[in-house]
Amino acid sequence: MMATEKLFGLHATALQLRSQRMMMLASNIANAATPNYKARDLDFSKALDLASQGASTDGAIAYRVPVQPSLDGNTVEMATEQTAFAENALAYRSSLSFLQGRVNTLTRAIKGE
Repeated sequence: MMATEKLFGLHATALQLRSQRMMMLASNIANAATPNYKARDLDFSKALDLASQGASTDGAIAYRVPVQPSLDGNTVEMATEQTAFAENALAYRSSLSFLQGRVNTLTRAIKGE
């Protein structure tokens, strides 16, 4: 087990995966007007499971199936992307808050407080 896993559990991995998903969703939003752009997403639960097994998380990435396909072949649906981005940002902040609390606890323990 890696040192970060011992200290922070799955929250460090979760933060990395949330960051990866945030970049993917941001890319989808940025390419909303790009013809033939295919929106992708990371299945967070599947990615976390794969990461906890020490496996690659590539298997958790999939192309999004649009509810209403665009005539130009673009599969980005802004409402879907914005909702997923907001939910992911909230979860990212929660993981970050947990890690900050853990670091503060460790810092106090090291200082003997």
